[in-house]
Amino acid sequence: MSSSASPRFIVQPHDPAAARRRLLLLLAVWLATLALAVLGGWLLSRVPVSGPDPVEFARLRSENEQLKQRVAVLERADQVDKVASSDLQQTLREREEEIAGLRTDLGFYARLVGGGARREGLAVHSVHVEPVKDSRAWNVVVTLTQNMKRSQSSEGRLQIAIEGVANGQLRNLSWNDLAAGDSAGLPFSFKYFQRVSGTVMLPAGFSPNRIKVVAEASGGGGRVEQGFAWSEAQAAEESSNVQQ
Repeated sequence: MSSSASPRFIVQPHDPAAARRRLLLLLAVWLATLALAVLGGWLLSRVPVSGPDPVEFARLRSENEQLKQRVAVLERADQVDKVASSDLQQTLREREEEIAGLRTDLGFYARLVGGGARREGLAVHSVHVEPVKDSRAWNVVVTLTQNMKRSQSSEGRLQIAIEGVANGQLRNLSWNDLAAGDSAGLPFSFKYFQRVSGTVMLPAGFSPNRIKVVAEASGGGGRVEQGFAWSEAQAAEESSNVQQ
């Protein structure tokens, strides 16, 4: 018959003093750690932080301002150069157009007064028409010439008539229909050639096809009548208004 083993108990005496010592030891370690942390922070705060040299900083800032001013001056100079270049190019274009016009006028004038020019009486050299914006009016420019009487001026009046279509029918507008209140016509007076200008009003729904010029000089100076296609008159170049 087996007998069960008896339980063993270890009895240790209770020592309150030892427990207090352990607690005091832990508290001392915690306080030491806290003191070290505070001391480390204080030491770090005492270390001087290095910053930029005030003299060097002032020098760099001065150089930066000078560079900004130079850039601004260069930008203004570039803008002035661009404007001057654009103005110069525009002036050159205008001068080239003016020279071309003068050469055309000179050639035209030389043909009229040159010794080899064919003697002609009063003649219609060209007609130019141009619409007036936002209206039914048209500006008309007629260039008259003559070189038969070199020492005398041709004086007289000219009238304009326009042929076209209105409401599906052919219609011929006389000077009285085109220029109300001026039945006599446009006056002219010149020695070699002259550009005569006027304005006519076309009725609503009228499509012009042809323009006719009738010029008559006073004192038996001659009469001329000449027609031009409307499209030709629109494309014609205007002659210079030189009166001799």
